[in-house]
Amino acid sequence: MKLIIGLGNPGSEYKWTRHNVGFETIDKLAYDFNINVNKNKFKSIYGEGIIHNEKVLLIKPLTYMNLSGECVRDFLHFYKDLELNDIMVICDDINLPIGSIRIRKKGSDGGQNGLKNIIYQLNSDDFPRLRIGIGQKPEQYTLANFVLSKFNKEEETDIINGITSATDAINIFIKDKDNGLSNAMNLFNKKIKKNE
Repeated sequence: MKLIIGLGNPGSEYKWTRHNVGFETIDKLAYDFNINVNKNKFKSIYGEGIIHNEKVLLIKPLTYMNLSGECVRDFLHFYKDLELNDIMVICDDINLPIGSIRIRKKGSDGGQNGLKNIIYQLNSDDFPRLRIGIGQKPEQYTLANFVLSKFNKEEETDIINGITSATDAINIFIKDKDNGLSNAMNLFNKKIKKNE
């Protein structure tokens, strides 16, 4: 079983904001695999389905970004047989160009508060994460205002392509039970090395 956790903020006012690319990725996966994300558990809305013969939970924490770890912790306590490498956390990254993705097996939060809270709640940074670039903050914005802003028309194609790349990478992560994470990293991380 895999837990795919997209980070974001609940509420229609946050839809398609930069901070919510994790939620948008969950929505695309749910659409692609006909999974209804409509059940409530552990301060989240989630859906359960089969992707590539693997049971998968698609999870959107409802705690708002900064407390996302509470939901992840509770799911891992409930599904005791799961290891940290059975989850994939999807979040935004202001240090990546819009629509590019970066996948890591583990590591720091990189200033992303949702990841920071997950690391705190799990007492570990040893879990896979996929970051989707939302672009760098312009000088006239505060960080909070920027991540809560919506994408402009010029950015829409890039962010949709990024979400599509993210879902493709997650497909590989799920499908190849032994090497899915490494294969996804090899395929998708090399595309952005010049921008790192």
